[in-house]
Amino acid sequence: MKRRAMDEINWKKELLYSANFKKRQENFLQNGLKSLSDSWLLGILYTRWKKLKGIKERAAPDCSSSFREWNKKVEDADKCQS
Repeated sequence: MKRRAMDEINWKKELLYSANFKKRQENFLQNGLKSLSDSWLLGILYTRWKKLKGIKERAAPDCSSSFREWNKKVEDADKCQS
């Protein structure tokens, strides 16, 4: 699905009607959040909805590198400037 289409979907209502929830979870979906920990739970509920819909996120790229690689790049740059 395109991002625009995802924004138009009211995932909270869809999720609320698709499954049974505890009172607290229903309250979040209907009335919003009051604290940071509530937002964490809402994130979990959003992930649950995406799994029910079969929506998969792209994997994050591997941006890791070692100090050795970084140091080699710096040394090579220093050699070029000399």
